[in-house]
Amino acid sequence: MSSVPMRVLVVDDHRTVADALALAVSAQAGMVSIGPARGAEEATRLISSTPPDAVVMDVHLEDGDGVELTRRITAEHPQVRVIVLTAHVTDTLLARAAEAGACALLPKGGPLNELFETLRSAPQGGFAVHPALIRSIIGRGPRRAPTLLTAREQEVLVLLAEGKDPTGIARALGISVLTCRGHIKNILTKLDAHSQLEAVMIALRRKLIQLDDPA
Repeated sequence: MSSVPMRVLVVDDHRTVADALALAVSAQAGMVSIGPARGAEEATRLISSTPPDAVVMDVHLEDGDGVELTRRITAEHPQVRVIVLTAHVTDTLLARAAEAGACALLPKGGPLNELFETLRSAPQGGFAVHPALIRSIIGRGPRRAPTLLTAREQEVLVLLAEGKDPTGIARALGISVLTCRGHIKNILTKLDAHSQLEAVMIALRRKLIQLDDPA
């Protein structure tokens, strides 16, 4: 395990919240805060002077949009993982955060241990969504006709919902990556979905899969 602490930048327009999160981060073993930022301009300046390993990003900033700032960070610093926090989730926000390159979407004000665990484990290139956020938008939008998924396809969908990529899913299920990608292709076709995220949302709304409550 590396002895170099993970550098974390907290970006939140509420100074008290930003300061508290930054202090909590620095109190964690193996982590150090590089300083809280209230907006996009301050965050950009800090990232340029001391590149972080991870960013905890609020959606609403005093001088901009946290999702758009996430897009800029991941484009200019692809090695940086961004975890987006939101108090109110929508389908649009889910899609925007995923497209912006965020590695996770968590509820703002959620347990700090979940945030720290995500900071330690969420991989760059993946997109993990907290089950509470997914459940909050289940039931919105039109219902679709029933579609039969195989038991294996349901297992693949659950793992997709947990933020795993095809390689991780294949390893977890003991199948090849090629087979896993075939299952994902079948799932998208059966659910008439254009992306893996859309397939997860459709399956949850129609109760084709169920996520366990976090421990």
